[in-house]
Amino acid sequence: MIHIQIPATSANMGPGFDSIGVALQLYNHLWVEEIPEGLEIQVKRKQEIEIPTDETNLIYETMRYFYQQKGLPMPGVRLIQEDYIPMVRGLGSSAACIVGGLTAANELAGRPCGKQELAEMAAALEGHPDNAVPAFFGGMVVGAMKENTLKHVCLELPKDLFFAIMVPDFPVSTEKARGVLPQEYSRGDVVYNVSRAALLVASLMSGKYENLEMAMDDKIHQPYRKVLIPGMEEIFAAAKEAGALACYLSGAGSTLMAIITKEKAGEFRNQMSACFAKLPDHWELTLLEPDTEGVKAVTE
Repeated sequence: MIHIQIPATSANMGPGFDSIGVALQLYNHLWVEEIPEGLEIQVKRKQEIEIPTDETNLIYETMRYFYQQKGLPMPGVRLIQEDYIPMVRGLGSSAACIVGGLTAANELAGRPCGKQELAEMAAALEGHPDNAVPAFFGGMVVGAMKENTLKHVCLELPKDLFFAIMVPDFPVSTEKARGVLPQEYSRGDVVYNVSRAALLVASLMSGKYENLEMAMDDKIHQPYRKVLIPGMEEIFAAAKEAGALACYLSGAGSTLMAIITKEKAGEFRNQMSACFAKLPDHWELTLLEPDTEGVKAVTE
């Protein structure tokens, strides 16, 4: 049986809408093996949204897509899922299923594809590269697509950074989050985001943490989506007061993210617990390091 480990991802990093994401040390696990015929799916860890155990399962659908793309017959498959990435929270749970399904199919088929081709398939299925590509390669990834061609650069983040994920007890669907965005933006807003996206990457790579608060500013998606996330502005203000270098909305939400240095971890946790206690919704705080390896598959 093949064991596949897929990291969570945080996309839309500040001004990097649909283009900048990071892999995190929080994982879904998938076991897969070929069987004589049919489909068997076991879900080992229950989620708040029921995971299908028939052919509508996203992992299985993705595997079937792989075999169709490669012109290969679909084999019988046994899947076992053990998911720890929260669903519908902006941490790449759907991308993890796609990455896991493509990796599983590639392994069963004898590895006809390298990671680059698999990442291009995943980005095409997702429609953007900032979740799937970090899940494949690890680290922070800047990516762009032209039709189905993917270009990306993997960046190694400074080792003294933590990502504080703040997950509420309510979801925000990607469809709803896309629906609140305008169809057009002013030239001023576009320039605003382009300058900050460039500053974000340059500052992280050079260790100029003092730039990050400005560099994470955005006028493309966060100002419109904050209406879907009660407490977002209060949490960002409290996080910055607690020592966060920068804050942003992870993916389409509802998870909020803060970047902090490891030396600030204890103080940050204490101050944010006090902040969450004042809010009507329940929030969970977890401090994570970036994943640096991406998806892994081993035969057990």
